[in-house]
Amino acid sequence: ACLVGSEMCIRDSSKHERFEIPKVRSSTIGMRTVIQNYGEICNMLNREQGHLLKFLTREMATKAGLEGGRAIFQGKFPSETIDRLIERYVNEFVVCSVCKRPDTKIIKEKRFMFLVCEACGARSSIRPV
Repeated sequence: ACLVGSEMCIRDSSKHERFEIPKVRSSTIGMRTVIQNYGEICNMLNREQGHLLKFLTREMATKAGLEGGRAIFQGKFPSETIDRLIERYVNEFVVCSVCKRPDTKIIKEKRFMFLVCEACGARSSIRPV
């Protein structure tokens, strides 16, 4: 961590912007939880909506569906829980394990999946969702 206004921070911020996971905007309607900004989150993470949805449904042990840019889950889930799960998803399926940058893509070869970093070129295997 650096001090606000220090020389290091100014130089650092000019190189690249800090990657931040967007906070979930969710609402509960009856026994359903709706993530309003689901499409925006997927775009920021540069991942297909289906991949993140599959991860979340397995982790929360529930059914879900996509409707426009929203995800609708069966059951009541606090937004803090969903935020934590998305953070776990980012650490496992988005951030490069070598250089810790989010500039990655998922490539499937035969029955194996790899996380390929576009910044440093690292290639690491990941588990299927």
